[in-house]
Amino acid sequence: MGKEKRHLLKDNVEKAREEQADASEQFSSVVERIKAMYGFEGGDLEAIYDKLSSDYRACEERADAVRDRIDKVERIGADLFQEWESEIATIENAKFRAKSRASLQDTRTRFARLQRSMTRVEASMDPVLRNLRDYVLYLKHNLNAQAVDSLKREVADIEAEVASLIADMKRSIQEADAFIENM
Repeated sequence: MGKEKRHLLKDNVEKAREEQADASEQFSSVVERIKAMYGFEGGDLEAIYDKLSSDYRACEERADAVRDRIDKVERIGADLFQEWESEIATIENAKFRAKSRASLQDTRTRFARLQRSMTRVEASMDPVLRNLRDYVLYLKHNLNAQAVDSLKREVADIEAEVASLIADMKRSIQEADAFIENM
């Protein structure tokens, strides 16, 4: 009975890890696109905006996928722990019951670490997305070289935010790997 939820949890933690890795790549890509924009030499600003806007939408989609997967991991984890707890209550052998309870507690502790790490990633994505959205919208409303030049100062802040987000994602991916390894 519990084995199915355990496998579901493991599979979804693996998928959450993959979603975060994909999102990390997408966020890195949008920063590279922004930085490349500053090599702009009188080309088509609207085409640059279109690419940047597309990259931003892809970041939003990746962020939504990460959030959805984290929610799924949390739901499956809660279901698994509830089922495990109720099954422990039915174990009559005191030694088995104690070992099962210890295993449950250890798994809950590791899951809580993973959950905190994923929550940090989830919280880190929103300010980055807001900043990227503002950047893209400002560029949309001011498709001229002067606007591009004025945004140059903002790119360092965005780059720092994305670097911090990616570092959070890497830590979360490492937590996922550790959790999976011990499942």
